[in-house]
Amino acid sequence: MGDWSALGRLLDKVQAYSTAGGKVWLSVLFIFRILVLGTAVESAWGDEQSAFNCNTQQPGCENVCYDKSFPISHVRFWVLQIIFVSTPTLLYLAHVFYLNRKEQKFNKKEEELKAVQNDGGDVDIPLKKIEMKKLKYGIEEHGKVKMKGALLRTYIVSIFFKSMFEVGFLVIQWYIYGFSLSAVYTCERSPCPHRVDCFLSRPTEKTVFIIFMLVVSLVSLLLNVIELFYVFFKRIKDRVKGKQQPTLYPNAHDYVNSISMGCLTIIVTHFFLFTLCFSDDQ
Repeated sequence: MGDWSALGRLLDKVQAYSTAGGKVWLSVLFIFRILVLGTAVESAWGDEQSAFNCNTQQPGCENVCYDKSFPISHVRFWVLQIIFVSTPTLLYLAHVFYLNRKEQKFNKKEEELKAVQNDGGDVDIPLKKIEMKKLKYGIEEHGKVKMKGALLRTYIVSIFFKSMFEVGFLVIQWYIYGFSLSAVYTCERSPCPHRVDCFLSRPTEKTVFIIFMLVVSLVSLLLNVIELFYVFFKRIKDRVKGKQQPTLYPNAHDYVNSISMGCLTIIVTHFFLFTLCFSDDQ
């Protein structure tokens, strides 16, 4: 199994820009998924193919029966699930980094304009534009990125896709394996000479881990749903509060450029995750 430390460091940075529900979700991901998957689960499935025996000596029969019974290993399936479920969060983190770079550029430009102002230049309008751009991007006075506007929408979209991936993988797992393993699998497939019985090692132990991972997936899905409701409620509350207070810069939108996420960031992030988790698993 590949090294999870790089993925862990990336997801750890999301903590500073997540709600309380998002932080709990990350804890569940680290402790009950990545940690358990990298220790107990991987060792339980370490001999899954070598210990899969059928009551026949026909060459190739055991291989085709194993392929029919388990189109994809449970461990690799859960690795793919973690990758897909984590990707929306990493894309949200890419948006945060994008805003941080914007904030650095604004600060640099602001320092240059203040230097001109100290020399007697008239730069009040450019300084006001920069201040209003910071306000629009959600950058507060002390440089902290606030979750609102485009960043809040990205966060909501990331939660939505995390939930969809959770549901999708649960349905796929149920369709391929179900949520339990039998000790004996009956196989009738070429080149087997007749219907044969194949025996699985430690089916009860593996079933326990399958149920455990199922419960963790359901808990993660529940946390995502709760967080969606929380974010929507908070957004509605902020809108009501904003209507009750006068706008500090009523013409701020006239000076702000639109934001777009770079496709290259998405592609590189996605490719990095797949390479990370499968580079050493051969």
